[in-house]
Amino acid sequence: MSVQERKERERAGRERLILATARELAEQQGWDAVTTRRLAERIEYSQPVLYSHFRGKREIIGAVALEGAAEMAAALRAAASAADGPRARVTTVARAYLDFAERNPAVYDAMFQLDGGLAFAKEDTPEPLKDAFAALLESLGEVAGDGVHPALFTEVFWAALHGLATLTRAGRLPPGDAGRRVELLVDRLVMI
Repeated sequence: MSVQERKERERAGRERLILATARELAEQQGWDAVTTRRLAERIEYSQPVLYSHFRGKREIIGAVALEGAAEMAAALRAAASAADGPRARVTTVARAYLDFAERNPAVYDAMFQLDGGLAFAKEDTPEPLKDAFAALLESLGEVAGDGVHPALFTEVFWAALHGLATLTRAGRLPPGDAGRRVELLVDRLVMI
């Protein structure tokens, strides 16, 4: 291994450590607790080393969001592949989406609530974000109904899931009815 390859491997390792530490801290104490100073202390590197990877917290949030989008896409596809038939696939994907949001609240916030400097629904949208949407579209597009654009249907369904995830987490919806909410959503929107 060349010196350059070793340095690149070490740099990638530091970057993974920074992001893992930011995620852990955010999940434990919220994103307000994630500061470059605290991260530098936890990873036992100086702040200039941290800044050599990320210009600041906004870029860290963006990087966590991209990781989260890739993880969500994988979870949605895994759920879809385990279901039999379009309606069951949509139900399973909806549950997987809500489960992901519940299990990863800080990552979910990085993806959809916080400013990570990422473009959504534009030409320069990063590939992991496009892929997460594509993972939804793959299951939802087939049930959009006649005359309904599959991507538009997916956007509306996604907005409903996001609303359920956000309102549930904020304690605005009674606990324990998540399954019934998903069933109602699928019953009213899926035309199969």
